Amino acid sequence: MAENKTKATDNSVDDYIAAIADETRRQDCEVLIQLMSKATKQPAVMWGDSIVGFGNFHYRYESGREGDICLIGFSSRKGDISLYGLFAAPRHLELVASLGKSKSGKGCLYIRKLSEIDLMVLETLINEAADSKDRLGC
Repeated sequence: MAENKTKATDNSVDDYIAAIADETRRQDCEVLIQLMSKATKQPAVMWGDSIVGFGNFHYRYESGREGDICLIGFSSRKGDISLYGLFAAPRHLELVASLGKSKSGKGCLYIRKLSEIDLMVLETLINEAADSKDRLGC
């Protein structure tokens, strides 16, 4: 079986954030670090070159493939900030519906900036996802 490409690294989270050119995006990512670190009680760690992750989750599929990934995390992409692991929250459908301007993919939630969403709803979503024991929705 192929080895997972996305692994925890020793790359600097501070360097990753500092390299984000847009000041608003950089500040939004700093807020996400605070929220996710508080929810998981874990420090931010780079997973691969572009995912800031918190905590660790070992998964195993029925196929036998297994690996490790962060419980929750985010990545500053060209157009949006991708948020990972939040669909593990038991009430994610309800919370995402009341979040504000966002898009959902198969396993990600996409936002452009924090000012376009309800930060209290996002914090609830992050907290519930971090506490969830059911990671099947990820």
